Amino acid sequence: MKTAGQEMTKTAPPLEEDRLAWLALALSPGLGPKRILEAMRQLETPEEIFRLPLTALEGLKFPAEAAQFIFDGKARTAAEAEWAQVAEQGATVVSFTCAAYPERLKEIYDPPPVLWVRGEVELLSRPSIAVVGTRHPSPYGTGMAEMLSRDLAARRLLIVSGMARGIDSCAHRGALAARRPTLAVWGTGIDVVYPKENKKLAEEILDAGGAIVSELPMGTFPAPQNFPRRNRILSGLSIAVLVVEAGENSGTRVTARCAEEQNRDLFAVPGNVTSKNSWTPNTLIKQGAKLVATWEDVWEDLPSQVRVELEAETGFASKSEAGASLLADPVLRPQEAMVLEVLRKDESLQIDEILEMLEAQLTSSEVFTALFELEMTGRVRCLPGKNYVRTM
Repeated sequence: MKTAGQEMTKTAPPLEEDRLAWLALALSPGLGPKRILEAMRQLETPEEIFRLPLTALEGLKFPAEAAQFIFDGKARTAAEAEWAQVAEQGATVVSFTCAAYPERLKEIYDPPPVLWVRGEVELLSRPSIAVVGTRHPSPYGTGMAEMLSRDLAARRLLIVSGMARGIDSCAHRGALAARRPTLAVWGTGIDVVYPKENKKLAEEILDAGGAIVSELPMGTFPAPQNFPRRNRILSGLSIAVLVVEAGENSGTRVTARCAEEQNRDLFAVPGNVTSKNSWTPNTLIKQGAKLVATWEDVWEDLPSQVRVELEAETGFASKSEAGASLLADPVLRPQEAMVLEVLRKDESLQIDEILEMLEAQLTSSEVFTALFELEMTGRVRCLPGKNYVRTM
């Protein structure tokens, strides 16, 4: 055995037997992340857990029920059954010592020992931002979440969210609209879609090369206590958290608190002071969160090495090049044509004016999306104060 203070080996990828050991502990009753990680630090290899006598298991400070469960071989049996289920889903298990386990997540106080992953595992380590907010957004919140997520995703920043109703779903859809993958962190098993109406969205995420992640075993149904714990993974995976709309008692506050505890950058979209959904973002801004109106507000505060990495991928080197198309579809859609029709070359229009002119034809979300497309293809330019002018 190693001493409790020694670090686990991070270089060589674990053997399958090692991952099975991590999975066995994650499935054992009464064991939480901190206890599992502390126990594994004392072993030469994870799979040693299967050979320990009962007294040694109890010496690892395991509850009697968990120690007996492991000693009797029930933990290994459960892990093998879970492994087979995961394989049937075409998914994978990523343990704490796997090369694919994200380094950022290891920095948090209680990282999950095991992640269940459907989709592209390598996304776990990409530079990402968590976009979170209320389940009951206003049209303004919906439009901002989609637009900001789309703008940032188009520049290769991975959008992470919880696929809940409202802002979470808007964030994922914004990334998909930019034809970029997105990552959803669930508070259920990776085979249990919640809410059920997001089944199609889950399929779209996987079809687009995205991923679905959970720290919960297959078949785990939604329970209220799962979601606050899930939020620490949302922020832990990300370099920053962006709050769009959330009320005073929203679960989004848990994610914001996690971000602060994990030393993550915190961004917030300001809202109407008379709206209850503006309470959390406006309060966060008063407390020091960065105010966000456009993607540039996030981009300029990203760590320099992250910006360099993302700009190298896109060929995007400065704000002045923002008019260059990052998307490969120059064909105007009907909504884009309507928006372009009301814009002028000789005079800019403020966003509120555009929304008012098109109120009877398009929703605010459709206008925001169309403006994004037009700006990305160079047909429209956004001036300070959310004023838009036609360029062609």
